[in-house]
Amino acid sequence: MSGINDFHPTVVRTNRGLSVAGTRITLYQIMDYIKADEPPEVILSDFRLTIKQTADVLDYIKIHQDEIEKEYNDILIKAEKSRQYWSERNRQRFSQIAALPPKPEHKEIRNKLNEWKKRLTEHDRHTH
Repeated sequence: MSGINDFHPTVVRTNRGLSVAGTRITLYQIMDYIKADEPPEVILSDFRLTIKQTADVLDYIKIHQDEIEKEYNDILIKAEKSRQYWSERNRQRFSQIAALPPKPEHKEIRNKLNEWKKRLTEHDRHTH
């Protein structure tokens, strides 16, 4: 039975999960490339890995496919939940900000912006 130590020091478990040793690159990031059918050369280039690192990581993923798939899917679920949470929170916050009255100290800059918009609109009408 092979384990993580067979690929030491290329594949290590960190607080981010399975990672390429000495980097902040997780195997789950590399899984995105594998799922997109990217060739090993693209993985090597985009992550700036060595040929050995790339081979070790791809071998590790192949040998531990079920474990990696499960962790990868768990991370995708967590990421989607986080994205939804922040999207809703930001939507609410942006609505609150949009409802605020304009700040008096921004009046001058708003006037300049409106003047530029007017000039651009007039320019567009004359050139088209």
